[in-house]
Amino acid sequence: MIGRLTGVLLEKQPPHIVLDVQGVGYELDAPMSTFYQLPSLGEQVTLHTHMVVREDAQLLYAFSDKRGRELFRELIRLNGVGPKLALALMSGMEVDELVMAVQHQDVSALVRVPGVGKKTAERLLIELRDRFKAWESLPGSVPLAVAGHAAAPAAKPSADAVSALISLGYKPQEASKAVAAVDEEGLSSEELIRRALRGMV
Repeated sequence: MIGRLTGVLLEKQPPHIVLDVQGVGYELDAPMSTFYQLPSLGEQVTLHTHMVVREDAQLLYAFSDKRGRELFRELIRLNGVGPKLALALMSGMEVDELVMAVQHQDVSALVRVPGVGKKTAERLLIELRDRFKAWESLPGSVPLAVAGHAAAPAAKPSADAVSALISLGYKPQEASKAVAAVDEEGLSSEELIRRALRGMV
């Protein structure tokens, strides 16, 4: 089982990451909460990982901190929640926001996420309520330590943002509209995605 990787960031196109670890390129999928904290391409980063072994594939999921990985593991233990839906939940909400939604049984917060209807949201909140009781005392997430190099501007940040939203489960026209509503010159694709997700309430 691979639990952590430290290497040079080669590619980042939500939700996919390629990390060069001593000459080996690891492909990983990550939620947007992790993408927001990634350094520039070519810089070193440490990511906590969860490995899923299937008959047809070995998949790695990456998180900026252990708390995010633990949340992912709690989610995929639930009935009917696979890695894709877990990543969507963690992309639409920060860890603390999701924990708070569970504590307050806030259905409306979960139904914003693609693939989560009202009945699914209600079931998730009930199943997570007992699991999250211990999370109140857990320390908050720690931002990644990133060297202070300027990020290289993305060639087409708006197109990258739309593509990322579609991969998270949003319809193409819905993703395009959301990005267009927040698009400003000079914004990175990660910031566009963050603003678009906040606008999809």
